[in-house]
Amino acid sequence: MTNALKLSLAASAVLAMAAGAATGGTAVAAEGAKEKCYGVSLKGKNDCAAGPGTSCAGTSTVDYQGNAWKHVPAGSCVKMGGTLTAHKGNAKPVAKKG
Repeated sequence: MTNALKLSLAASAVLAMAAGAATGGTAVAAEGAKEKCYGVSLKGKNDCAAGPGTSCAGTSTVDYQGNAWKHVPAGSCVKMGGTLTAHKGNAKPVAKKG
């Protein structure tokens, strides 16, 4: 392998890492605009925290499980009938008007 080719490959790797770092920052910023909303996810569609006997994402056992949450846009959870804290029960959320 020639030195020019090695330098070209190294430069490509550095650019790829820089692009990945820039994308990661965007993902973190988007994450900041979200909130954990309990009781709105469907069975197996939660993002995390589904209670005893479950490990994390995708492990809720029923629709609208009160101790399983889903990331939603900030400010929308209560409007869609969810709660910002875990709760008992599995009642279907009722959207709030206004």
